[in-house]
This record gives sequence, structure tokens and C-alpha cells, in this order.
Amino acid sequence: MSRIGVDEQTSLGLSSRESEVMSLIAGGHTNGEIAAHLFLAEKTVKNHVRRIYSKLGVHNRSAAISHWLAARTARTPAPDS
Repeated sequence: MSRIGVDEQTSLGLSSRESEVMSLIAGGHTNGEIAAHLFLAEKTVKNHVRRIYSKLGVHNRSAAISHWLAARTARTPAPDS
């Protein structure tokens, strides 16, 4: 897993699978597309999405993406000048 994935689990409280699902959500994928990509039932993806929303304290995809991207940006080191 990438370092960002590990950080997501720690700072946002997401499991590795939830981090994977969140990454696909941020990529604009639907629940059905995520299910096909991860070889899961769509209901399982919906459960992951519901838990992600709960952990992030949000109620929709756009808020989840905004929160997730802000957390990733806060952890990304600035390039050396």
C-alpha cells in the first residue's frame, strides 16, 4: 500500500478497503463501477460508502471527496525549492 493509503487509515480512520473505495469515488466512479472494479457486490460498496461517510462526518459524495482531498493535501510535503 502507498504511504498515503497508510496515512488515510491512520488520520481519517478508514480501513484499507475504505481507502480504496474512497480513491475510486474521488475518481468519479459510480457504486456499480467500483463494485465491478473491486469484484464486490454493489451492496457491499454501498456499505463501505456509508461507513466512509460516517467516519468523515459527511452526507454525500462531494463532501466526502472534499474532506478526503483536504486531508491528503495537508499531508503532502511541499516540494523543495
